[in-house]
Parts: sequence; structure tokens; C-alpha cells
Amino acid sequence: MRKTLLQSIIVALTVSLLLGVSCSKKQAPSASSGEQLTVRLLTDATGIDDKSFNAAAWRGMLQFYGDTWNLTSNRGTLYEVVSATTQDQYIPVMRQATDEQYDLIIATGFTFADALGEVAAGAPDQNYLIVDVDWIDLPNVLNAVFAEHEGSYLVGVAAALKAQADGITGPRFGFIGGIASPTIAKFEIGYIQGVLSVLPHAQFVEYYAGDWGRPDLAKTQAKNWYDSGVYAIYSAAGGTGNGTIAQAKEYRLQGKNVWAIGVDSDQYEEGLYTNTDSAVLTSMIKRVESSVLYALNAVKNGTFKGEVITLDLKADGVGFAVTNTKALPKDIIDRIDEEKAKIIAGTIQVAATLEEARATPNFPADIKAQ
Repeated sequence: MRKTLLQSIIVALTVSLLLGVSCSKKQAPSASSGEQLTVRLLTDATGIDDKSFNAAAWRGMLQFYGDTWNLTSNRGTLYEVVSATTQDQYIPVMRQATDEQYDLIIATGFTFADALGEVAAGAPDQNYLIVDVDWIDLPNVLNAVFAEHEGSYLVGVAAALKAQADGITGPRFGFIGGIASPTIAKFEIGYIQGVLSVLPHAQFVEYYAGDWGRPDLAKTQAKNWYDSGVYAIYSAAGGTGNGTIAQAKEYRLQGKNVWAIGVDSDQYEEGLYTNTDSAVLTSMIKRVESSVLYALNAVKNGTFKGEVITLDLKADGVGFAVTNTKALPKDIIDRIDEEKAKIIAGTIQVAATLEEARATPNFPADIKAQ
């Protein structure tokens, strides 16, 4: 079953901590049972230190248990993370977590889909959450997807307005993706539409690294693009995207007017090149933690079921960061907020697929989004 989550889901995500300690799972605990839930997060090789996608999922777990990043007091008892260094480890780590009977197993990313689908089909009593997948139709699998194109539209608007404010003539914009997929394409397609809404004749370049953990590839590509006059680069590439930020930091420290745009988490601090200056203009916030909280609360309340949930702008599932106030003055933020309100109201329709985007005015014909 598919449903779109509205603003009311934010209330439902309010964390109510349980009392007592238990690490075993025989039956899903209820809110009144006095048991603590157990959960295991499975990530790709970049782990929870990617400062992006996986980090957001980990934040959701910490929030549920009332822990902080530096005080993970329940790690190893109530929750844990396992990072698979290669994709051939996905099924083994999924089976191991299933055998250990966690109340919830979370897989971050579509690359886990085949492994989870295979294991979950043989473990009907185990609850699973997978993020960025909407096609696993099993009663024990919660699929969570996001309207990445909507949030990406907003950071595209931000980049274009900043270029306009800086008086850049004929600005060019870049996009770096991780592993090509319809999900990552939504980031690029939304970003391009956002830029074009301000600068209808802007030019774009694109590059897909084919990996989530190769910041060196992104750094090299970013250097080449910045050297050729690209003004801002948006990366949706997990840990790979940190290479874009690194290059933008180097160049801004040298006085060059270039920008990186972060993704999934607010990457402002990652972009700091002085105590008060960041090379990250803004970040597309993808609140993966909201899907984690939704799933954990559903298990706790006994309402967990196989379904597809969509977290969009209206549900506060995506957005944009306003941390870099030195670079994004109030008038630009207000303009972006106006666009956000129009998307929520349905006045602006952001295309989510390349086919739809090609039908929009001025969308570049050479974009492949792959």
C-alpha cells in the first residue's frame, strides 16, 4: 500500500522512550510491555561517518534512544550498526541480523534491495525498513522513499539566486552522482529545474562516479569543472561527494568564487575553511532520520506493517539548509521559501523523472541523469 505522509506525521514521530532493558526479540514489544526495542542498521562501506545519508539514519536511532553521537550508551545492547565493505556481503550481514532477532533491521539504500527481498521473504516475523526503495511488496517490509526532486529544486534555486547576486555572467552548474539509479536521478533533475526557474539559459555538466566511497573521483572532477568556470556543484553521492566539498574549500581559501552544495545532512561544518566561512552554500536536507523514527515507533506501538511511505516537502521529509547565513542573505532565503510554499501548494510541479523533465521549458537535451 502506498500513502503520502502529510504534516501530521511529524507529530506521530515524537519520541517516547521506553523504560527497562532487554536485548532479545521473541515478540514485537508493545508500548506497555516495559521492553526496549532492539535495532540494527546495515550500511554500505561508507558507514555512519559519511556525514550524509547513513549519518542521518544513525541520528534517527540515537534520537529514539535519547543518545547523542558522542554518548551512544545503548550501542551494542539496544542498537548497533554493521557496514558491509562489498555488496557480496549484503546477504550475509542481513541473514546474521535476522538470526539475531532484532526488533527492527534497517537497510540504507537501494543497493540493499535484492538482499533484503531475499532474506525477508524467508523471515515473515522479522520487521525490516529499507530506505529509497518502493518495490518490495512484503508484509514485513516498510519501504520509505523521499521527494528528493522537490528538495533539490530548492537548492538549485539557491545556487542560481546566489550566482545572480554575484553578477556571474553565463553561469554553469555541475552535478556529481554516486551510483546511477532513478533515486539519484531525482536529485539531478530537481536541481536542474530549480536553477532554470531563475536562470532559464543556464548550462549544466554531469558526472556519475559509480561509487559511494570515492571522494578522490569527485575531487578530481570538481577541480576540472571549477577550472573550466563551473560556479556551483551539487553532489548526491554519499561519501564520494565529500571530495567536491574538499575541492571547493581549497579554492575558496584561494579566493575563488565557487561553491559546493551538500546533500542528505547539513554539510555546512564539513565545508568550513575558516572559523566562520564554509564552502557549502546550502545542503539538500533529506530527513532519513524521520523514516527511522517512523519505523521504530510503529514497532513500539504494534502498528508496523509492510507499506510504502513517501516523505515530501509537505511532510517535512526534505528541505534546504540555511546555516550559511554569510552566503545566503535573508532576501535569498525568503525567495526560496516562497518557492517551497508553491511546491507544497501544488502551484509548482517538479518533475521527478527525466522523461517528465524533458517536457519542461529549457531542460537541456544532453542531460542523461546516469
